[in-house]
Amino acid sequence: MEKKLRTKDKIVQASIELFNAQGERQVTTNHIAAHLGISPGNLYYHFRNKEDILRHIFKEYTRLLESRIQPPGDNAEALDALANYLDVVFELMWRFHFFYANLPDILARDPALHKEYQSVQEHVLARVIRVLNALRQAGVIEMPEQETSEFAHTIKLVVTFWISYLKTQAPEQIIDQASVYQGVLKVLLLFKPYASPAAMPRILQLQQHYQRLARQSESVSV
Repeated sequence: MEKKLRTKDKIVQASIELFNAQGERQVTTNHIAAHLGISPGNLYYHFRNKEDILRHIFKEYTRLLESRIQPPGDNAEALDALANYLDVVFELMWRFHFFYANLPDILARDPALHKEYQSVQEHVLARVIRVLNALRQAGVIEMPEQETSEFAHTIKLVVTFWISYLKTQAPEQIIDQASVYQGVLKVLLLFKPYASPAAMPRILQLQQHYQRLARQSESVSV
């Protein structure tokens, strides 16, 4: 039996849908209420304002981010951890692309959210470093240990601002799955110079996999 969503959960889901489709700046609480067929007063019973909704969306984003980015276990294939990381990157970039597209503005309007975002990103950076160290120790990538932190920063930089970069290049462009997959490919490209000879075939295989997904997404959106 399908679980019925609470009104509060419906508001959060509708907000994500509208923010992604129309841009977060263009959507008001009245738009969200109208989309759901509820009164503005009903919405305000659950959320004080749009910033309150954004904070709840960020909590969901954080929950997914922290639960999904994990270093490989003792019996796991190290490259599976990389593939999992890329899958998580794609899923969250797509599910919350409005957030990535307008991140500096959203955080500038809400200092409390900005502080929470910085705290979460510190934890995520630590997890990415652990994934990289596991890849390095497994002989998948070859780099000095002292460079893993900067490499993790570089990866996060591409992930965080890829969609924002696309919007600066073509403001009217609709963010689709194909464009998000292109960002994942950019992340994967960062690994190639460091890939060990033994791991290179699998890296190339992953690259071909995401290229294929990008092409399939393009054909669906046409």
